[in-house]
Amino acid sequence: MTQQKVIVIGGGAAGFFGAITCGNTYPNVQVTLLEAGREPLAKVRISGGGRCNVTHHCFEPSQLINYYPRGGKALRGAFTRFQPKDTWTWFGTQGVKLKTEADGRMFPVTDNSQTIVNCLMDAANFNGVKLMTNTIVQSVSHVSDGFEVALKNGNILKCDRLLIATGSNPLGYRWAKTLGHTIEPPVPSLFTFQINDSRLKDLAGVSVENATVRLLTLDKTKLEQTGPVLITHWGLSGPAVLKLSAWGARILHDHSYKMSLQINWLSEYNSETIRQFLINIKNEHSKRKVSSFCPFSLPKRLWQSILIYLKINFETLWADLSKSSLNQLVQELTQSQYQITGKGVFKEEFVTCGGVSLKEIDFKTMESKICRGLYFAGEILDIDGVTGGFNFQSAWTTSWLAGKAIGRV
Repeated sequence: MTQQKVIVIGGGAAGFFGAITCGNTYPNVQVTLLEAGREPLAKVRISGGGRCNVTHHCFEPSQLINYYPRGGKALRGAFTRFQPKDTWTWFGTQGVKLKTEADGRMFPVTDNSQTIVNCLMDAANFNGVKLMTNTIVQSVSHVSDGFEVALKNGNILKCDRLLIATGSNPLGYRWAKTLGHTIEPPVPSLFTFQINDSRLKDLAGVSVENATVRLLTLDKTKLEQTGPVLITHWGLSGPAVLKLSAWGARILHDHSYKMSLQINWLSEYNSETIRQFLINIKNEHSKRKVSSFCPFSLPKRLWQSILIYLKINFETLWADLSKSSLNQLVQELTQSQYQITGKGVFKEEFVTCGGVSLKEIDFKTMESKICRGLYFAGEILDIDGVTGGFNFQSAWTTSWLAGKAIGRV
């Protein structure tokens, strides 16, 4: 019998893990991993600020899927077969210990992404994966006995099965489309908001631990997130903003990243509870200055910026705060509106919403329902998660499933 050949295109997390899993599961299969760049695993190297946020400490699939704006439903069954706990175990068996931080993110104990890169490179080598770097694929075609992969140097590689794990590279989408697949239009996900507003001027670095940010849509679609918000030189960032950008990725794109944003700086309160609270403050702390006595756990610079915006004199005592000013203060604290003028860049993760339609993939094996012998894994699929290790986890899961199935006779 001739040796079965598998080619994996894409030397990122999904490509490596799929190739490793296939090589380990099917030792007699020849696995070739093609990477266009000189150095594979480039995204792994820079992720998590150079520490690599490998996964998230959420070991319950029914909860885990809630972190995926797109793809959660399809991943539910997949996560019952390979989830963060399995990722933790796998790296452990390779001698790489992971630690869990307070927010649930999991990193190598070395705090160095090179640890993960070395682990994957060593595992690929150990499991007989042939790695070809500086190998640019020109085209992919389905032939009667498998696939032909045409390279830029003129060579043509043949294989029985093919795994495409090219991330958000447009070439991957093009090859998938050539092979009969539908591509959901890719648009950015996980980004910061550009906002040019006097209220935020000179507040760069100020953060609020628990604010609610909400996109104001014409159809009243509820798109909001609660969590830490960071004021930057260009606008707003922080976990709540990044999560909102992910869930609102398509609508923000459709509006050219120009939308109204509503902020409740005190998410534990609503307008009425704050109004009553401030009335009590007027009575109980009447002789104190509004500017120096903020009754909430807000940064002083933000509190004073709000007072300046509302034209409330810094010498005003709480007793002398007018009803009109109090109402304006309530409005500004709970329903202030800002105009998003564009999107910034979240440098730690580069995530795209869109990709190969999930309806066309068998999530038990990651094989195409359109083209037999063709498999997909990672970000080329229309799957994306919020920040926190979830995008890497979907890459580990989908590539593990593909690797387990692709060498099967």
